Amino acid sequence: MKITNTGKNKDCLIVTVEGRMDAVTAPEFERCLKEWIDEGETLFIVDFGGLDYISSAGLRSILTIAKSLKLKKGQIALSALRSTVKEVFEISGFSTIIPVFESVEAALKEI
Repeated sequence: MKITNTGKNKDCLIVTVEGRMDAVTAPEFERCLKEWIDEGETLFIVDFGGLDYISSAGLRSILTIAKSLKLKKGQIALSALRSTVKEVFEISGFSTIIPVFESVEAALKEI
């Protein structure tokens, strides 16, 4: 899995994630975002356009980050979910817990 900080827009840190988020790679996602939170970031848009697969471990990491941000009055939004990843979010109900947008641009308009 590849995690990239692609810069800030409207006080939101844009993060792209590519590859697979599973039990092996999800802790890396969580660690990276926690580091940025510790540096003071509270608004994130995560671009999952390059994410091919997500497991329950990945969902758990996203939920952990969302809870951390809520304590700091922050937010995480997800964008560009592809077919199988989008399906996992819909079936699990995560799309009702975490805001999901078609694109980073759409997320920026709402946050």
